[in-house]
Order: sequence, then C-alpha cells, then structure tokens
Amino acid sequence: MTSEVTGLPRGRALTRDDLHTMPDDGHRYELVDGLLIVSPAPSFWHQDLLLRLAVTIFGVIPDDLTVLTAPFDVVLAQDTVIQPDLLVAPRADFTDRDLPLAPLLAVEVLSPSTRRFDLMLKRERLQRAGCRHYWVFDPDEPSVLAFTLDGDVYVESGRALGDELFSATEPFEISFTLRSLTGQS
Repeated sequence: MTSEVTGLPRGRALTRDDLHTMPDDGHRYELVDGLLIVSPAPSFWHQDLLLRLAVTIFGVIPDDLTVLTAPFDVVLAQDTVIQPDLLVAPRADFTDRDLPLAPLLAVEVLSPSTRRFDLMLKRERLQRAGCRHYWVFDPDEPSVLAFTLDGDVYVESGRALGDELFSATEPFEISFTLRSLTGQS
C-alpha cells in the first residue's frame, strides 16, 4: 500500500481551492483564516447522537429547509471553510459542492479533540458570518446550549442539562431531551 503526500503551498494562507487537494483519509479538513485544521474521525457516540438529532430535526423543519451532517463545506470566506457537525439552511442556498454562506443553524457535538475549536473559533466565525443559531452539545455533562444572534453577537437562548427538556421556537419549533438523543431509556 502506498501513501500520497499532498504538498501544501508555502508562504501563503490556504484557500478553499487548496482543500480539494486534501486526501480522503477519514480526517476532517477545515480552514480558519487560511490555517488548516485537521480533526480525527468522530467517535461512535458522537455520530449516534448526531444522527438521532438530524432525524429529529428533519421531522420538524419546513420543506424549504434541509438538514445535513458533516462532512459538508460551509464557505464563510475564501480562507475560512468549516464543516459543522450538523447544519440547517434553505435548500435553495446550497450548491452541489458547498454552502457558500452561513447556515441558519450550525450544531457542534463537543469531543476532546475539537472542544476548544468548536467553542471559540467556530463559534466566533459563525457569529461574524451571520449564522443566526448555534447549538453546542456536550456529551460529558450532558447538556445542550443554544445561542441566537442578537445584532452581531450570540446570546444564550436556551439550555438543558441531563434529563431536562430542551425546547426552541426558532429557527423552528422543536423539543427533545438529551436522553432521547442518546438512545437511553
């Protein structure tokens, strides 16, 4: 078995075109301000929660919206391409290759390798790009924390811990417990 090493450009920030030269090796490749961020494949529990959340959201969103899970590129700038764990956006906003603007909702499930990136960099870049809603799931607590854009800053708009019911009316009406998303009775 041979490996191909991709040569990255030197002396300049990376762009979205450079991402297409990355290998299909199970890692997640994202750009923030031209810097390459590489994350390992998520765990079983991360993916299980994410799929259950996607199915739950799919059941309540209007027909003009769609829900996708990573990997799918969201282009916030030529040098900033991220892949939220889950995103919801108007179907008409997508291209075959990416979402060329901020989604209506971006969701992250925290993991040890992405926690700081999701809570700081991704959140700030999505806020700056005008993503109206940002939800963060922390399987360690367990908890979900929802933020809504108020002007140009995120404010906390919802929170649920453990077995508490999480409910939101924006960007669509939805209610669930973390227990229902983790397959526990």
